[in-house]
Amino acid sequence: MENEVKKSKILRGMTRDGSARFLVINSREIVNEMIRKHRPMPTAACALGRTLTAASMIGTLLPESKDTLTVSFSGDGEAGKIIVVADYFGNVKGYIQNPLANPPKKENGKLDVGKAVGRGILSVIKDVGGKEPQVGSIQIVSGEIAEDIATYFATSEQIPTLLSLGVRIDRDYTCLSAGGVLIQVMPFPDEDTVSKLENNASNVTNISKLFELGKTNEDIAALALSGIEYDIFDEIEVEYKCDCSRERMKKKIKSLGEKEIMSMLDEQEKEGKKRELTAICHFCNSQYTFDEKELTEQ
Repeated sequence: MENEVKKSKILRGMTRDGSARFLVINSREIVNEMIRKHRPMPTAACALGRTLTAASMIGTLLPESKDTLTVSFSGDGEAGKIIVVADYFGNVKGYIQNPLANPPKKENGKLDVGKAVGRGILSVIKDVGGKEPQVGSIQIVSGEIAEDIATYFATSEQIPTLLSLGVRIDRDYTCLSAGGVLIQVMPFPDEDTVSKLENNASNVTNISKLFELGKTNEDIAALALSGIEYDIFDEIEVEYKCDCSRERMKKKIKSLGEKEIMSMLDEQEKEGKKRELTAICHFCNSQYTFDEKELTEQ
């Protein structure tokens, strides 16, 4: 099917001694689907793509199938707000306030994601079935996404975390390669295993390049866990997936109340337009138009 969304894959496993869990994702398909929906400039694509990549892996660590995770960067850079939502299955959707953000490259020729994001607050919200969601926030450290999320885990959840993320944008603004490695140290780890993980970190710093060279998730896991015995649990398919619908958008508009809706419809009429309202989904840019009858019926 021509419109079928292609899937990315996450490999999940644990060191045999129980010291750490690891996830590896090839997220190229997720990032390209995001690019098709948002048409971002390269630096904006890289910022949102890295956040989508990380959130997809973290989502699979949620405890229950109905749980969701939201990662939000509220920085003062030109990218504006970045919001990504992931579910328990690792599916993600994302939004960037300014998809045209594209500051000059760094001196080394790399995209300056940190400048695009700027300084501000990183928030991680977990909706895990309680009365109120669990919310954790830290100051943005670098704006480069991976360092910020790893710092969040270390400071807010006290989980030592290694996170490597990469997105390479081609000349035609599509994603050439993208992926990530997430390693989290469990309570009471073997210090020798932790030392090896730290030493191996340099093997996966340029992860998008590794995927571009044709490395698989298993190949990259082997690099990250060199000299350590480990077990692979599974490899699951994940995708960029928006769950918006006409009915959901209609409910959101109707929640404004009849007085506000009538005022908005009157304004449309004054401007010589039809008495109808259009809602646009931030995550996939789908548009839903409703006439007066639809919005006022009980």
